[in-house]
Order: sequence, then C-alpha cells, then structure tokens
Amino acid sequence: MSAVSDPSPLAPGSTLGILGGGQLGRMLSQAASRLGFDVVILDPEENSPAGRVSRGQIVAAYDDPTALNVFGRVCDVVTFEFENVPASSVERLAAAGALVAPGPTALAVAQDRVDEKTFLNAVGASTVGFVAVEDLDDLMAGLETLGLPALLKTRRDGYDGKGQVWIRSAKQAGAALASLGGRPAILEARAPFIRELSIIAARGRDGSVAVYPLGENRHSGGVLRTTRAPAGLDRKTERRARAIAAAVLDGLAYVGVIGIELFDLGGGTLLVNEIAPRVHNTGHWTQDGCICDQFEQHIRAIAGWPLGPTAAHARVEMTNLLGDEVNQWSRVVARADQRLHLYGKTDARPGRKMGHVNRVRPLG
Repeated sequence: MSAVSDPSPLAPGSTLGILGGGQLGRMLSQAASRLGFDVVILDPEENSPAGRVSRGQIVAAYDDPTALNVFGRVCDVVTFEFENVPASSVERLAAAGALVAPGPTALAVAQDRVDEKTFLNAVGASTVGFVAVEDLDDLMAGLETLGLPALLKTRRDGYDGKGQVWIRSAKQAGAALASLGGRPAILEARAPFIRELSIIAARGRDGSVAVYPLGENRHSGGVLRTTRAPAGLDRKTERRARAIAAAVLDGLAYVGVIGIELFDLGGGTLLVNEIAPRVHNTGHWTQDGCICDQFEQHIRAIAGWPLGPTAAHARVEMTNLLGDEVNQWSRVVARADQRLHLYGKTDARPGRKMGHVNRVRPLG
C-alpha cells in the first residue's frame, strides 16, 4: 500500500485525481488548478460538474477495474470528494501503488456508523450512546438500554436526513425498522444539545494539524441550511473541539481535510455526531472568510505542501441554495456583501444542493 507520508511535495504540473464529479470535486478542482495542478475526475456521470472544470474525466463506475488502473497510472495522487465511493476501490488503487489521501482506513471507518462511533470513543472523542441493530430483538433491547426517543439509522449510505427515523414509542419500533428496508442499522440515544457545531480541520503528510474556527449550523428536514462562522464560542469549547479534531486526525493517520459535526451540550462538553473524510458543506464559509479555504487546504495537504493559515478575516453566514432557490442568483449578485458559488448543475430538483451564498461581514 502506497504511503501518504512520502516527504517529496508534488510540483505544479503534477496530476491530481478526484473520485467523484459533484460540487465538492468541482471546487477542489478549481482550487487545484489555481495552484498549477492538472486534475482528472473519475465519475460515472458524463459531463459532471467537476469534469467540466478539469483537464479530463474518465467516465466509468467507481469500481471499474480497468478505469481504476488507468486512473491510478495517470494521477500522482488520488483523493475523493464524498464518502460513498467504495472503500474497495480506494484499497485497489493504494495496493497498485497509487498515492491515496486520505487513505482507505478513514473511508472505511466513516462508511459504517457503528465502526465510526466505536473508533471515535476509542480515541477519546465521545458520542451519544448507541447499539448495533440487526433485527427487531436488537432494536427492542436497544430502546430499553438507551431510552426514548431514539434515532434509528442505516449503518451505511444515509445522508442529508435520508435513511433515518425517530422512534418515540416502543410501538413504532417494527415500522421504523421496516422503513429502512431490513438493512443493518444503528440506534442512537438522543443528544440534549443546545446547538449543532462543526469544525473543519486538516492534517498534512508530516503530521502537522491546522484547524479552522468553529461554525454553528442550522438544519431543516435533515439538510444543512446555514452555517455561521466563526461561531464566537467560549475558549473551553473551542479548545475541546480542537482536541477532538487532533485526536481524530491522528487516530486515522489522516492526510487531507476532514469535517467533524458536533453536538454542544454546554459548559465545554461536546459529543461527535459524525465525521466526513473530505471537504465539507459546513466549511464553505472559509471560501470568503479565510485566506486559505478548505479546498486549497485539502490540495495542499494531499500534495505534501505546507498547510495554509486558518484564521478568519471575516464573519460569514453560508446559506445553501436548494432546488429552484438557485433562480435567486440575480438578487444575490446585486448585493456587495454576498458572494455566489454555483455548482454547474442543470436539474434543480427539490432539495438538491445547487449552490451556496456567503454573506460576508467584518469581524467583531
């Protein structure tokens, strides 16, 4: 397996590979291009958002062995833009000698919620109580242990509120399990949080760590609506979040940017909700609030460059544009304090992330 600790930084003109052609891949590709790198995308969708701003795209399934072999040969380093890329594909690339960052371990841990929470607690990043669920007996025993209400989720593949259901009485257990289609699940205790936070952090090939200020998030229907950053919380909470980020990054021997979602219980007590081994929606504020945003930071990390500064030079409120909200673009660009970031998607389906707006204000 190729080591991401190779001390030689990649020179401009090197080729970076991104598994995934969505909006995160697009913004990563744009950041890489600005730093002088060529980018190749592997994605099954022709004319993908990321492919259209990159040097080239291989149109193939993520597990296509021929495509992966070609991809690994033409790229000096490979990364991914979302965590549902098959971990086996990343393992295949690494085994063939490709430099892969983050590595397959981080991807595999993040793809299974039971494995993820087990790992987090092992490195001292506490989570809510949880129970693995295979059948109704497991679920009923879990409800007895964790209490009501409790959140039932699929162990794998759920995102943006999909693949999960609240159980508020034991009578709902059977229907809740059936709604997940019989897939392996996890039952999570309810967290008595006062706000939802997130922290974006990066780890370089040399083990150095850089952490951005905390953001405060608001969701609707399981989908992120806004992130405000810096959140301006007390020092104890900031220190704890930074310690969690460092523990997670070091525990995974991680290289790249990671997003960590947190429940703030008050008094400096934080629980980790989940980790995302990639650049993250809650880090989009850094594009207009920091000299080095999360996308450039990720490219720097995987290329073996020094990590960039993470201090905020502005206060930003990031708002996702969902579905036909993208049609508000003319009003957004008419305001001097707002910056528009569109993803190049043509089908504005309800709830689909089409872009985001960063409203920029002075610090203080």
